[in-house]
Amino acid sequence: MTTATRRSVLRSSLAVAAVGTLGRPFVANAAATTAEVWYAQGFVPEEDDAFKKMAADYEQASGNKLDYSLIPYAALRQKAISAITSGVVPDMIEVADFQLAPLQAWDDKLVDLSDVVEPAKEQFFSTALPCTYFYNSVTKKRGYYVIPTKVAAIPFHIWKSLVEKGGGKIADLPKTWDAFMDFFKPVQKGLRAAGMRNIYGMGYQLTATGVDPINTFNAWMIAYGGQGLITPDGKLHSDDPHVKEAVIKTIINLSDAYKDGYVPPGCINWNDADDNNAFHSKLMVMDFDGTISTEVALFHDKEQYDDILTMGLPLSNDGKQLPAQVAVFGPVIPKGAKNAAVAKEFAKFIIQPKVLNEYLKAGLGRWMLPIPDIAKSDPFWFKEDPHRMAYGQQTLIDPTVPIYEAYNPAMAQVGAENVFMSAVIDVMKNGAKVEEAADKAFKRAETIFAKYPIAQS
Repeated sequence: MTTATRRSVLRSSLAVAAVGTLGRPFVANAAATTAEVWYAQGFVPEEDDAFKKMAADYEQASGNKLDYSLIPYAALRQKAISAITSGVVPDMIEVADFQLAPLQAWDDKLVDLSDVVEPAKEQFFSTALPCTYFYNSVTKKRGYYVIPTKVAAIPFHIWKSLVEKGGGKIADLPKTWDAFMDFFKPVQKGLRAAGMRNIYGMGYQLTATGVDPINTFNAWMIAYGGQGLITPDGKLHSDDPHVKEAVIKTIINLSDAYKDGYVPPGCINWNDADDNNAFHSKLMVMDFDGTISTEVALFHDKEQYDDILTMGLPLSNDGKQLPAQVAVFGPVIPKGAKNAAVAKEFAKFIIQPKVLNEYLKAGLGRWMLPIPDIAKSDPFWFKEDPHRMAYGQQTLIDPTVPIYEAYNPAMAQVGAENVFMSAVIDVMKNGAKVEEAADKAFKRAETIFAKYPIAQS
C-alpha cells in the first residue's frame, strides 16, 4: 500500500526536462509498491519492446514494480469499460478510443491529473492539450484527465507504384479535395484494365465500428465547410446552414464512392486495423487512416515501405488550407485505483521529454511526439524519413484542431454510436434519402447533447 508521505524528486525534474536536457531520471521511494498497468498493444513488435524498456527503466529508477499487460486495443476498450463499471480497476489504463476519457471524466470515474500535467504543460503541443482536458459533471469544472503521450493527425497513404500502373502520375495528384478523390477513379479503371480485377481506388472506413469512421466523416465534413459542428464552448450547431450543407455533401461523397464501386464492399464490416491489412494486400490504392501504422508495419520491407506515399490533407475545393483534427492518446488513472500514487509517478516519468522521445522513437515513430521543440530539433522526426516528415508536418506544423470530443463528452457518445457514419451507411446500403439521413443524424445528436449540459464559466 502506498504511504501518504511518499515523495518524488520527479516534480523538480520537469522544468529541466522541458528544455530536453534531463539526465537519468531518479525517483525516491521509501516503500516499493506495485502498480497494475494496462496499455494498448502496438501495431508492430517495436512498439511493445519500447514500452517494456520504458517500464523497466522506471522500475530501476524508482524501485517500484509495474505489473503491466499489453492488450489489443479493441479488447482494451471493452476491458477498460468493464473494469470501471465493476469498480475493480487497475492503477493505469491507456485510452484506446475517443470515448473512454471524456465520458468517464464526465461521470467522475477518473482521477484528475492536473497536478501532473499543469507543471509540464508548456512543453506540449497546444492542440494536444484540449484533447486531455475534460468536463466533470460532479465537480462542474474541467481538468486534465489524460497524460498526453501520443499525438496523431490522419494522413493519406498511397501506393505510388499502383498509381503509375493505373495510368496516373504521383506528380499530377490534384491539390484540392474533390479533385484529389476523383483522381483515383480512373486509376482503378486502369488497374482493372491491366488485369487487377479485385482492386479499388480508395479504402475509406465506411463502417460503424471503431474510431476510423469518426475520423473519416469529420475530415470530409471539415473539408466541405462544416468545422463548426461543435464549437469550443461545447455547443452543437446542427442548425447552422454551413454545417448542414457540409454533412449532406459528406454523405453524398462517401456513399457514392461505395455505390459506384470505388471502395471495397467489405469495408462496411471493417474494424480499425482492417483497412491497414487491406492496404498491405493492395486491395486499394489509397487509404485514409490515423498515425503511420500503415507504413511502420512494413518498415523492414524497404521496397514496400518506400513505395508508399504519406501525405497530409489536400486543400479545400476553394483552395484554402484545411485544419487536420488531431487526437491524443495516453494513460488515465481510474478512481478506485489502489496504487494511484505510483501510477502518477510513472506518468511523471513518462512525460519527461527525453524519456517520451526515446519511447516513441523506439516504436518507429508510429505516434508523433507531442513536444514540438524536441521533435523539431531531433533529425529522427523531420529529416531522416519521408513518412515521418510528412506526418510531422501535418501534425505539428500545419493548421490543426482538436477532435470534437475535447469540447463536449456528448460527442464521445455520438461517436460511440457512430451517428453520422450510420447516416452514410443508411444511404449506401438501405437507399435512404440523403437529406432524411442527415436530419435523422442531427436529431439523434441533439438528443444526446441534451444529456450533457456544460456550465459556462
